[in-house]
Amino acid sequence: MSNRLEDLRQALATVIEPELNRDIVSLDMVRDLEINGPVARFTIVLTTPACPLKDVFVERCNAAVLGAVPGVERLDIRWDAQVPTDRRIHGRLDVPMHSIIAVASGKGGVGKTTVATNIAAALAEAGAEVGLMDADILNPNVPVMTGLGYGRPKVVDGKMQPLEAWGVKIISTGFLTPPDKPMIMRGPMLHSAIRQFFTDVNWGRLDYMIVDLPPGTGDAPLSLAQSFPLTGAVVVTQPQDVAVADALRCAAMFETLEVPLLGVVENMSGDFFGSGGGEQLAGQLDLTFLGRVPLAAELRESGDYGRPLVITAAESAAGGALVSVAQAVAARASVMMLQGNDVIPLDVIG
Repeated sequence: MSNRLEDLRQALATVIEPELNRDIVSLDMVRDLEINGPVARFTIVLTTPACPLKDVFVERCNAAVLGAVPGVERLDIRWDAQVPTDRRIHGRLDVPMHSIIAVASGKGGVGKTTVATNIAAALAEAGAEVGLMDADILNPNVPVMTGLGYGRPKVVDGKMQPLEAWGVKIISTGFLTPPDKPMIMRGPMLHSAIRQFFTDVNWGRLDYMIVDLPPGTGDAPLSLAQSFPLTGAVVVTQPQDVAVADALRCAAMFETLEVPLLGVVENMSGDFFGSGGGEQLAGQLDLTFLGRVPLAAELRESGDYGRPLVITAAESAAGGALVSVAQAVAARASVMMLQGNDVIPLDVIG
């Protein structure tokens, strides 16, 4: 390696990744170094395609390199992403899933499925391979919120093929039963259904499996946590006290099940329901506050019409908030795995 390339590498080794608090060279985030005349080119491999920190990396790399590496006057930074693979998931499933993220709430009606659907769609829009599992077996809402209605998945070689919408692979009991027929199941049947959604569906390679859990602390989250290693859980609440109290119980359930908590989302925030309850809960539990989503008519309409707001109106207040939530969830999942050593190195599995 030429002296200038080594100087470039050493300069970049002073750039600290903001969330992991380690330099980007030791994290193996810097690839393909080259210098052509006054231009230094390299690739930064992010831990999620939904990373919100690109501008921070650009600023820090420019500050570290320009003036420190002789003759370099400009940086040409290319971007790539490799989502860390949760070591506990690797080898446990027939399909390569990098991470499994549950979205939960203590009570119904707080917009949990809206949040889960928009997280999945936003991550897919950013370039990730995403699955969305509707684990609310008895009251599935994902088919409506993704615009898929009640189509039936095909079966190929003994496995169901997930339906697709907005770049997301989706499975739900809503695809398997008529909309006017109730799903009546006891606990063991719920457990079996959730397991089958993992093992009997041809998901293909996934960076993120987003699991939309039913509200409460019943059989579904217990079955999920006992059957598959969860990278983390997101707790959704409304701002008012009664919703926050139930969200507290939901968070306590995951702590009991030893599932890491990625953070809290405050949905339907604004004058009608107030604001601040979700952020206060995150502070009380020493969790990350993932974001506040305002109460907005267009968000309700997007769910009714099956068009995720992060795709159709990402520039709106609610759409932008949900994009930020998705970015924060992905970032927290990567940080949690990398800090906890529950990850297969990026150079082992892409």
